[in-house]
Amino acid sequence: MSSEAAAGVATEAPRASSRGGTLSLFGSEVLTLFRRRRTWALLGALALIPILIAVAVRLAGGPESGGGPPFLSQITDNGLFVGVTAILVAMPLFLPLTIGVVAGDTIAGEASHGTLRYLLIAPAGRIRLLIVKYAAVAVFSGAATLTVVVVGTLIGWALFPIGPVTLLSGTTVSVGDGLLRFLAIAAYVTVSLLGMSAIGLFLSTLTTVPVGAMAATAILAVVSQIMGALPQLDWLHPWLFTTYWLGFGDLLRDPAVWDSFADNALLQGGYVVVFGALAVGRFLTKDVLS
Repeated sequence: MSSEAAAGVATEAPRASSRGGTLSLFGSEVLTLFRRRRTWALLGALALIPILIAVAVRLAGGPESGGGPPFLSQITDNGLFVGVTAILVAMPLFLPLTIGVVAGDTIAGEASHGTLRYLLIAPAGRIRLLIVKYAAVAVFSGAATLTVVVVGTLIGWALFPIGPVTLLSGTTVSVGDGLLRFLAIAAYVTVSLLGMSAIGLFLSTLTTVPVGAMAATAILAVVSQIMGALPQLDWLHPWLFTTYWLGFGDLLRDPAVWDSFADNALLQGGYVVVFGALAVGRFLTKDVLS
């Protein structure tokens, strides 16, 4: 083997080892997250939302015209709407609260338990550890959203008739098309939570008290929504990370309108970059080994 080839192999080996170490660390983080009772308790609480909605509608019948959240009156005719109704109910408070708990615990939880220094001595590397922690929160965000949609679809299927889905534009599509659109809504909501997850990660690097980071993350979500409802702050609305949270209704039109999805993804990406950079800057200078 030539010296150039040998040098190439020697250079490629650490890269492959680094990639393998990152994937191994990510897999370990996800497994640890989903082995916790708290994680399953949070998902169970989210699953109760569509179940309670479906049971209430089944026992009491549909609401009066204009009463309740959008799509609630359509549940009795088509159980597929349980999932999307549950998302509308969960999105303003319950989903942000759940994500805030997990995101706020990422670094602060390790610090409070005294395990953060051992993770860094491993060595995991500070930036790599932050990336893995954030990726695990993103996975949980997807799992949380899918829990609401999937449980809502299943309970709606069990308690109500199932049939073609009437979209907001008045067009009727097949059950399969409707289910695909509901999965697209789940993807939209997951993307919506990525900016908040980055905020929670940053706040988690500021403290060793997980509850403080959790509460601050959830409170910021509420404050952002309140600010978004004030017309006096119109100039600020495009920059709030909650601005497009309920814009997934465009996916229930014919044809589906993806503008809100793209705008939402761009906004959340901006928050990920800004607060991810702040988290890196804070974590690189944080004394966790003393």
